[in-house]
Amino acid sequence: MLKAITSSPLFGIVLCIAAFELGVWLQKRLKTPLCNPLLIAVALIIALLHALQIPFEDFNRGGELVSLFLAPATAVLALSIYSQLEVLKKHFLPVLAGCLAGSLTSMASVFGLCKLFGLDKALTVSLLPKSVTTPIAIGIAEAHGGIRAVTVAAVIITGVIGAIAAPALVRLFRIKNPVEAGTAIGACSHAVGTTKAMEMGEIQGAMSSIAIGVSGLLTVLLSLFLP
Repeated sequence: MLKAITSSPLFGIVLCIAAFELGVWLQKRLKTPLCNPLLIAVALIIALLHALQIPFEDFNRGGELVSLFLAPATAVLALSIYSQLEVLKKHFLPVLAGCLAGSLTSMASVFGLCKLFGLDKALTVSLLPKSVTTPIAIGIAEAHGGIRAVTVAAVIITGVIGAIAAPALVRLFRIKNPVEAGTAIGACSHAVGTTKAMEMGEIQGAMSSIAIGVSGLLTVLLSLFLP
């Protein structure tokens, strides 16, 4: 009976939605950045699959359908960009420079740490695009022989850390300009961080959305120089 339920694509879809909604409820209830809905959903799903000995392949029949919405969900961020088009025109060069600095720093730090710890090429190229949105990161990693699962995990972890730490870091470094804050969040923690930027303000959310696309494009271009 359990096998019949878990092998249905509907199981994975319902589990993803239910786990995320529980995460949203906990975040509203506890009012702490540590209760990130995505982090809670991932932890709950892993715990449930492990406890009930449900094969990942069974869950992923529905999980793959949820993954199909990654690209459309990212594209929807264009709406917030359009609403702040005048702000973008005014700050285009600083935003471009900030995204370039973020992309270079992210890739250089990952490359340096991978060399320091002796990771092979497959793991290195899988981790390099950790700071760009999932569809772009997967494309970069697979084009250079990376491991898709490692890339997805790295992107999720980076995004969750960014969403949790962003408000505290903005206060710590006394960033008052919403354009600066939004650009930094989007360049470092892609769409997951952008959800937090949108909570901080409309301009922060729009600039973070812009940074996702610009940083993704720059990372693709920079990846062309990988050996």
